[in-house]
Amino acid sequence: MPEVMEDISQIVAASCFAPQLFRGKRVLITGASRGIGRACSLAFARLGADLVLISKNAQNLSAVQKELGLLGSGQTVLIEAADLADAEALNATLKRIKDRLDGIDILINNAGIYITEAVADHSLASWQRTMDTNLTSAMLLSSQLVSGMVDRRWGRIINISSMSGRSGEAYGAAYSASKFALIGLTQSLALEVAVTGVTVNAVCPGWVATDMAFGQLTDQRWCELNQLEVAHSVDTAKFSVPQQRLIEASEVADLVIYLATDAARGITGQAINICGGLSIHS
Repeated sequence: MPEVMEDISQIVAASCFAPQLFRGKRVLITGASRGIGRACSLAFARLGADLVLISKNAQNLSAVQKELGLLGSGQTVLIEAADLADAEALNATLKRIKDRLDGIDILINNAGIYITEAVADHSLASWQRTMDTNLTSAMLLSSQLVSGMVDRRWGRIINISSMSGRSGEAYGAAYSASKFALIGLTQSLALEVAVTGVTVNAVCPGWVATDMAFGQLTDQRWCELNQLEVAHSVDTAKFSVPQQRLIEASEVADLVIYLATDAARGITGQAINICGGLSIHS
């Protein structure tokens, strides 16, 4: 199912944040070519930030860059195609970024993959790839960029975890384990930099209307294991949520934006749900 492509004018109109709020701030977003990453890119661009966008899908990344150009805000937008599961490629990408920009102020660790496998026959290769993409890349980026934030006495690191990082998901053990661990990384780093002006938080979305979620919900193997019919799985997910809807990616982006503002300077080490009430559903 194709990703829900919000009209740029709707994203701009829906924003409740002051124009040019992030003018002069440099924001790095991983997994920026679609879904939540794309929505965050558009939201930060609308608010005047300079952007560095990373994704392994160069074609989709270029499409997002063109969308940003339509906003006409004139900010710097650098794009880097890289597989974040490859530590060497990630380090090379960071070197190129550092050669062009003097530091990153806001880091959004959003890159993530989901692989359907039962624990009983989980392959080590797919387990490791999930961990490298969802968790290790966030650690490597944070470790290399946080010192500059500390030196400037201001910075934001926002990790996109999941409701599956709150409670385990059957047949998605690698994904759940990586997202649980991402919350642990969030808390540990938040404590390390608590007095420096840098905050570190996690966002935990429930079902979000993105390509990744629709791909999972309509995957034949996933549906079979969870005893769902492919034709009805999206509706099943929707009606499992008290609000009876999927969250929009732009809503997650608005929460990320808030956490990046000075208004949220007292919030650190937290994992904040945005799930339409899914966390309290009996």
